[in-house]
Amino acid sequence: MNEINLNRRDFGKASSLALAATALPALGQAAEQPRPKPRILKSIKFGMFGGNLPIADKFRALKEIGYDGVELNSPGGVDKKQALAASRETGLPIHGVVDSIHWGTRLSSPDAATRRKGLEGLKTAIRDTRLVGGSAVLLVPGAVRDAKNENHQQVWDRSIEQINLAIPLAAKLGIHILIENVWNNFLYDPKGDNNQSADLLAKYLDEINSPWVGSYFDIGNHQRFGKPAEWIRTLGKRIVKLDVKDWGKSNGFCKIGDGDVYWPDVRKALGEIGFTGWSTAEVGGGNRDRIKEIHDRMDKHLLGKG
Repeated sequence: MNEINLNRRDFGKASSLALAATALPALGQAAEQPRPKPRILKSIKFGMFGGNLPIADKFRALKEIGYDGVELNSPGGVDKKQALAASRETGLPIHGVVDSIHWGTRLSSPDAATRRKGLEGLKTAIRDTRLVGGSAVLLVPGAVRDAKNENHQQVWDRSIEQINLAIPLAAKLGIHILIENVWNNFLYDPKGDNNQSADLLAKYLDEINSPWVGSYFDIGNHQRFGKPAEWIRTLGKRIVKLDVKDWGKSNGFCKIGDGDVYWPDVRKALGEIGFTGWSTAEVGGGNRDRIKEIHDRMDKHLLGKG
């Protein structure tokens, strides 16, 4: 089966067959084997770590604090070869990158030249992710700007067209393209109530129908518009990675645990879908003490420790 042309439905069948094969006990072994507990790995966006320390020193500090990895930006950002060297030296992996131009050079732009630049930026991010040993690019697919030139249907169609053009490279290099839910007036009603669902996001991902495209679910971003735990349940296995932040009606975006996100239900929902993988804090950063505080808040609220 051609890997690049494998669609979501075929991928599910293939995964199920592989899972079934690995579930068969070897001769002489008991049929029931204990399953490993799902593990959520902790990371931050590298740019959150302030100060003028060398890259390797920041990597070393992150590992000492207890982070499992880090995420970079691309195009641009820190030198990728230096970051890779720091990763190898310290043993702290780089699990992916954020497409750094997706807001200003949108895949949904009414200008064809801008869309082409956005696509090239996404491809650069995919290549850089492969270079540093990561697994995925975080992408904001577009933004609804006006009813005539960049409305919801236009953003839907244009972004899917451009993402489809990037999928062959992503498949060739083994890199996922993961869609983040953000305040871009897309896949939710910005004037709606706080009980909206993830149905549109699920439908959008299903229309793309590729095993290389999934959800980079931001837990706090849509607290204003819906219940994060219910979004997690709706998206289910479409979620590949998590961004971690909080939001409150009275204090807006805030420290993890200080907003309105009901973390016990978030943890329950993640357990229900069997989520295992990377979670990355996306909050206000600072010096080492602040980075340690973020780590501890992730432990307490996302993982339920302490």
